[in-house]
Amino acid sequence: MAERPAWWRWVPEDILGIRFAVNVAISTVIVWYTLRYFTDANPIWAIASMVASSEPQVKEAKRMFRARLINVCVGAAVGLLFLAVGGPSEWMLPIALAVTVLLSSYVIHIQTMWRQAPINAALVIATGVETHSKLGGIESGLHKVGEVLFGCLVGLCVSYAMARIWPIKQPEDHSGP
Repeated sequence: MAERPAWWRWVPEDILGIRFAVNVAISTVIVWYTLRYFTDANPIWAIASMVASSEPQVKEAKRMFRARLINVCVGAAVGLLFLAVGGPSEWMLPIALAVTVLLSSYVIHIQTMWRQAPINAALVIATGVETHSKLGGIESGLHKVGEVLFGCLVGLCVSYAMARIWPIKQPEDHSGP
């Protein structure tokens, strides 16, 4: 392989990090401007979810998206159930989070992003506690879960588009015998 010119040496040979940075930058612009200009939402949850779902390798991005989507839904369902049944009580939060962790760990069995389930349960219940309203908490919690899902979807779509526009060599699998 020919030696790289001196001005090019600062660029690493492995460009996955560069591709990840470009994916995140593009996705952030999409999430930020979509939520700030078309809704009244604070885009921070969507951006955090987008970063967690962005990946320069599409196969890994799909896996992360699937894991995050399932755990977000589990967390949201448990949070909504506890909020609907128990109301907006601070005591519901630790119980619901413990139940969510147990469901995610022993029933769902998707360890990737398994912490996402209790995070989303906390989002839903804490919003109800903060607003002192069961209905307000359910509405706001669902809104936040929607933002999380939107961020995940943008991260996956940008990863897919970038893989088509700027293909990169897949790393070799060294996990063999």
